[in-house]
Amino acid sequence: MRLNRWAGVPGTILALVFLAACGGSSGGGTSPSGRNVYVAIPGANAIGSFRVKSSGDFSAVLGSPFAGGLSPGSVVAHPSGKFVYAANQGGNDVSVFNVDSGTGELVEVKPRTPAGLNPKAMVMDSGGTLLFVANQTSNNISVYTISASDGSLAEVQGSPFPTGARPVAMALSPSGKFLYVASANLASVFGYTVTSGTGALQVIPLSPFPVESGPFSLVVEPSEHFLYVANFNANNVSGMAIDPNTGGLTVASQSPFAAGTNPVAIAVHPAGKALYVANAGSKNISVYSFDSTTGVTTQLVDSPFVTTSTPIFATVDPAGNFLYVGGQPANNIVRFQINQTTGGLPSNTVAATTDLAPAAMAFGP
Repeated sequence: MRLNRWAGVPGTILALVFLAACGGSSGGGTSPSGRNVYVAIPGANAIGSFRVKSSGDFSAVLGSPFAGGLSPGSVVAHPSGKFVYAANQGGNDVSVFNVDSGTGELVEVKPRTPAGLNPKAMVMDSGGTLLFVANQTSNNISVYTISASDGSLAEVQGSPFPTGARPVAMALSPSGKFLYVASANLASVFGYTVTSGTGALQVIPLSPFPVESGPFSLVVEPSEHFLYVANFNANNVSGMAIDPNTGGLTVASQSPFAAGTNPVAIAVHPAGKALYVANAGSKNISVYSFDSTTGVTTQLVDSPFVTTSTPIFATVDPAGNFLYVGGQPANNIVRFQINQTTGGLPSNTVAATTDLAPAAMAFGP
């Protein structure tokens, strides 16, 4: 299967879309056991549904994966647990699924909602009222309000909003005030304020903000003081301080800092214990502690940690106990135990296997 996320990026590695869909939590408190988790499987035009065991491993729901749109590349779950959304790169639309609360089964609700060309990434606000979709080929962002009753989407006035060339990833600040979009072609991050109530986007003054070459993933840490950007071509991570009033970005102290080869995904512990950077070229995970006041990072002594396949996404469970890394060509999801003191990754095992390569995953509530 020909995959297009990496089009225009040097190297021979094949990979799929990354979306770090990580739910909010105080971190490290409870097991993720009993949660549902959803996995986008583009090659099957389907979404996998799993239950999380007490061990942190996954058990497939009967009937999974469930048929959806063409080549879903990202997936998010509604905080109510009732709905799941998938951005279909091949169909230029968004699928809405109803979730059976008892079994975890998914049923798609048609018709699908039109998006822009090649919808690449999605994020949802914590209240489940707004959905943002980055359209890579049409270079814009579609914004929708979400119906609390049936999960249906309605595009907001002014949507889609223009952004930079080839938007490949987004990060919404925990407060929901600021949206940041990585433009892979321009080595820039575009910033927007989110209008309360309407969801309309307004460009932050001085946006776009320059980073290093090939920004492919980004995350806002829990205190909302810093944005971190994984730069695929530059083999490093940019740390950017966030102005709490305007959302503007300035380069943090000691930024950028070195990562492994071709960092493709970045995730943060929900309690702010550590940053996790998945390196596709070197097939490992770099782990850093960070100072939420200065933004300065320190790589852990045993980092990087080896994974078993080429990583294509990284997601921390909402309780902060495990890091999950999707890989190909092994077509699996590897579970790393998180050390709750250091944030390190002392052990790992395969949590689930998929017949075809997974592209992204999201935890339900």
